[in-house]
Amino acid sequence: MDNKVLVTYATKYGSTAQIAEKIGQTLHQAGLQVDVQPVKQIRDVEPYSAVILGSAVYIGAWRKDAVKFLQYHELALAKIPVWLFSSGPTGKGDPVTLLQGWRYPQGLQPIINRIQPRDIAVFGGFVDENKVSFIEKWMIKNVKAPSGDFRDWNAITAWAQEIIRVLNSSS
Repeated sequence: MDNKVLVTYATKYGSTAQIAEKIGQTLHQAGLQVDVQPVKQIRDVEPYSAVILGSAVYIGAWRKDAVKFLQYHELALAKIPVWLFSSGPTGKGDPVTLLQGWRYPQGLQPIINRIQPRDIAVFGGFVDENKVSFIEKWMIKNVKAPSGDFRDWNAITAWAQEIIRVLNSSS
C-alpha cells in the first residue's frame, strides 16, 4: 500500500468538491501524496493509507453516491484511518450548532460505528440561487435558509492540518 491519502466527495453543485480540493491542497502542501476524486470515480480504496470522505447535505441526507461509497467500501475503510465531513448548512455561526448537533444522517450510524472515523466535521455550505432548481428555491424560502457562501476556509484548513498532524504522528 502506498502512503497515499484519498480525499473523495459527493457534491451536487460543486461546493463540496471545492472543500475537498482545499483539504487535498493543504495535505499536499504538507508533503503528503493525495488524490482528490468524486466518489463515483473510486473503485478501490486499497491503494490508500487513509481516506477523507465528504458529502453535501440536503434536507438532512447525504448524497446517495456518498452513502453507497461507505456501504461498498465499509470493510476496507474499517482497516484504515478515516475522516468524514458534511457540508451544507447556511447561516452565520457554528454549522453544528445551526444543525442542532447533527453531524451525519442517523441512518449511517451502524456503518459509522463499524468504520470508527477519527473525526466527523460539518462545514458551512454555499447556496447559489442562480444554480438551484425551482423546487430547491421554494424549499430554501420555506425553511428560511439564507443563501450565499458560508464556508469557513480557515476552519477547513485547520481541520486538514489536524489530519496531517495525526497522519504524521502515526507514520
